[in-house]
Amino acid sequence: GKSGSKIQSTPTKAGGDRYIPNRSTMQMEMANFLLTKENDPAEESPTKKEQQKAWAVNLNGFDIEEAKILRLSGKPQNAPEGYQNNLKVLYSQKMTPGSSRKNGRYIPSMPDRILDAPEIRNDYYLNLIDWSSQNFLAVALDNSVYLWNHTSGEIIQLLQMEHPDDYVSSVSWIKEGNYLAVGTSNAEVQLWDIQQQKRLRNMTSHSSRVGSLSWNSYILSSGARTGHIHHHDVRVAEHHVATLAGHTQEVCGLRWSLDGRYLASGGNDNLVNIWPCTQGDSGDFAPVQTFTQHQGAVKAVAWCPWQSNVLATGGGTSDRHIRIWNVCSGTCLSAVDAHSQVCSILWSTNYKEFISGHGFAQNQLVVWKYPTMAKVTELRGHTARVLNLTMSPDGATVASAAADETLRLWRCFEMDPIKKKEKEKANSAKSSIIHQGIR
Repeated sequence: GKSGSKIQSTPTKAGGDRYIPNRSTMQMEMANFLLTKENDPAEESPTKKEQQKAWAVNLNGFDIEEAKILRLSGKPQNAPEGYQNNLKVLYSQKMTPGSSRKNGRYIPSMPDRILDAPEIRNDYYLNLIDWSSQNFLAVALDNSVYLWNHTSGEIIQLLQMEHPDDYVSSVSWIKEGNYLAVGTSNAEVQLWDIQQQKRLRNMTSHSSRVGSLSWNSYILSSGARTGHIHHHDVRVAEHHVATLAGHTQEVCGLRWSLDGRYLASGGNDNLVNIWPCTQGDSGDFAPVQTFTQHQGAVKAVAWCPWQSNVLATGGGTSDRHIRIWNVCSGTCLSAVDAHSQVCSILWSTNYKEFISGHGFAQNQLVVWKYPTMAKVTELRGHTARVLNLTMSPDGATVASAAADETLRLWRCFEMDPIKKKEKEKANSAKSSIIHQGIR
């Protein structure tokens, strides 16, 4: 029984300070019917729908399509003309099929393999590893260069410097993977044939160690401790074809864009220069952009594989920032504080992501989402600062070399098997077209 106390009713005045459901305005039976009706897959013709609408208005006094499961006090707003409620699926009893559920990608937190790298030089400014398109990993260990065949696991010692005080300061593969460029501490740029395991030529034009190298077709660019960048045409005897003078200290980051239009260089003077592939009107090379925002040495420079004018750069210990640039407009698209020295950046070719390698204090690798710059995961294991990163030709594995004298291989960009097959099919179609053109 009810007590004689006054029963509180829902206020009828619209526009109160709280939203309070009003059961008197709800159509519960109709709501139940609508929910179960959602599971009926039958398609209806427009004429039949019009008939049903007319019947509903006559029988119920309202259109069932406008029936409310929950109505708030106060007059509800009418939906705009042509509006479709895409959220209806939330109340459907159909289960989402397992195949269409989007799970987060699994990235192993442990390295796939760990290789010894004894006597690797703990020098931030050098570029000591590179992975070729033929699946050979070149590693510079003090005064020697070793090649590791990722397919067979075979290790070859390619070269050893003649003088014990000299050391290898940079390595870089040509795009085809049959030639390796080697920069040395005694200012040489050497070119090695991998099939023959022989030195093809020794190019001397610098006056100090060559810490960075990058290929653009038959042009090899080398950055030296003096701050100068030299272009070498490896086809001709007079190889030194241009000098780029835009840095006052050592050039430690050097990378040609994938389309060969621009060369990005980072230096110990905290500058990033963007150089055109052709000379200016005066006959000299001048940067088309110079970025001065970094507060530390810029070794990490990487071009986005799907946006040819987008460049990522990372600063050293006194900067610690990763910045994304549009090199055409000169604008900084985004900047993120990585909280540690940035030594290298690689863009994924399989995902809209990139990976960065770090020094003090975490010595970790970080996978970032692009363009949101959200952290996907951190890969830890190195006990000293990461010096260099390089990527396998299939884009699935990243190799990191660190001052703890180890190389670690991380399978962080493994592709979905279905997508992998599609990509391989597309690549094989491309290569067959190229071969037909050559014939």
